[in-house]
Amino acid sequence: MGRGKDMIISGGLNVYPKEVEDFIDDLEIVKESAIVASPHPDFGEAVVAVAVKSKKGEELSDEEFQKAIIKAVKSNLAPYKVPKKVFALKEMPRNALGKILKKELRETYKNLFA
Repeated sequence: MGRGKDMIISGGLNVYPKEVEDFIDDLEIVKESAIVASPHPDFGEAVVAVAVKSKKGEELSDEEFQKAIIKAVKSNLAPYKVPKKVFALKEMPRNALGKILKKELRETYKNLFA
């Protein structure tokens, strides 16, 4: 399920980022993704997806890419696991070992719903 510290509590329900990331990563338009929490006034925390486009995904505008991810997640996962926002990045921020820097992503997207 992933690391407990990464768990998102949205509307009182637990969202394990790894589950949503694995689903999004399997989409042919996505090279890789990360799920982070952003503080939300109504839900406590909101699910935010950050993804890098695959070669096929490059054919889509950022808006089409975002909508395709949300539509796919809505069709296959529980409603509370659907990202409230999706952002396309050219590449993920990484540490020296190649791990995605989720702390940096959380910091970047912390004021989305303020």
